[in-house]
Amino acid sequence: MMYPEDRYYTKSHEWIKVEGNHATVGVTYYAQEQLVEVVFVELPEPGMEVKAGDGIAVLESVKAVSDIYAPVSGTILEVNKKLEDQPELINKDPYGEGWIFSLEIIQKEEIDKLIRATEYQSLIENEPK
Repeated sequence: MMYPEDRYYTKSHEWIKVEGNHATVGVTYYAQEQLVEVVFVELPEPGMEVKAGDGIAVLESVKAVSDIYAPVSGTILEVNKKLEDQPELINKDPYGEGWIFSLEIIQKEEIDKLIRATEYQSLIENEPK
């Protein structure tokens, strides 16, 4: 499945997998497909506090440069260092090895503003081609 049911999604094409107060974030299959081939990732700094909607990472591809936004407010716990040498992991495995960062959620109620897989699927089906 391209949009796992165990995650939340944003309209800016990030996914977030929530486990208690901890969350892992990456970009959706749709996002990596639009970017084509990711060649560089600018990762956030662990310990950085972010607010929902903040631009906190950058993906550079052969086609475009794209900001990655925090789906919820929190503190960056860890970044996927593998992406520094293997940015293509975002294309190969966006929901697994291509994760971008993890964070400790500060405001859990922000999760309620995110969308589920079915709604995200509808959103991208209506995107202009």
